[in-house]
Amino acid sequence: MKKFLIFLFITIISYPLFSQEYQTISNLHYYDEQTNKSDAYINERCVLDIYVPKNIKNFPTIIWFHGGGLTGGQKDIPEELKNKGVAVIGVNYRLSPKVNAPKYIEDAAAATAWVFKNIKKYGGSEKLIFITGHSAGGYLAIMVGLDKSYLNKYKIDANQLAGIIPFSGQMISHFTTRKEKGIDELDARIDDMAPLHFIRSDAPPLLLITGDREKELLGRYEENAYMWRMMKLKGHKETVLYELDGFDHGGMAHPAFPLLLNEIKRVEKLKKN
Repeated sequence: MKKFLIFLFITIISYPLFSQEYQTISNLHYYDEQTNKSDAYINERCVLDIYVPKNIKNFPTIIWFHGGGLTGGQKDIPEELKNKGVAVIGVNYRLSPKVNAPKYIEDAAAATAWVFKNIKKYGGSEKLIFITGHSAGGYLAIMVGLDKSYLNKYKIDANQLAGIIPFSGQMISHFTTRKEKGIDELDARIDDMAPLHFIRSDAPPLLLITGDREKELLGRYEENAYMWRMMKLKGHKETVLYELDGFDHGGMAHPAFPLLLNEIKRVEKLKKN
């Protein structure tokens, strides 16, 4: 396969800073009350924080899933996304080994459904909801965005998402889902826990971002390059891949945020035309 390499100098113009007030609301449950009462771990873990602009309407919303290998990590509102005229939803989800796949994907879908059903009352546009995250969070984002069954449960078509933007997400079955089955982390699988299993031409715009192929975890760049190629062959016309030269798995997130914001700006402009 021909190499697809982007040398990125971080001089990208993204959203300007706004003289805008924001409010943060923490630890909102995204499952219903009955579900929360029936499962102590859901009640403890399945919460989200919202960071929203005040006194403006129809702003874009970013759903942000934290990384941590599906075994750790905590919700956050990345500093790079604050004061940019967008809402940010930081999501917690259940973790392995307390639960196994696909429970954490189901949580990501439930949180996404909550955003679709609630963001309008905070002033956001249901047509400008973007799903993203770093590492394990990127994996969750693209699983929810490509495997339509997770959002179908809530009578939401995944194609209503304005964009799917995983940061260094796994495109084969996540190593934790394989570990749960006793499969070695180098024993690759493309099954129903793999985003690659769900390639389709009608998906929302897909922006794949990874670190440097020589500094990334295992074959993370190559997985994303294969996803890029297969989506193109499938007929998807809005798949883009960026490799951030010189940045490792952890460090790639910071330079990826301007790319995320530029993609939101691009899609928002298209939807207004």
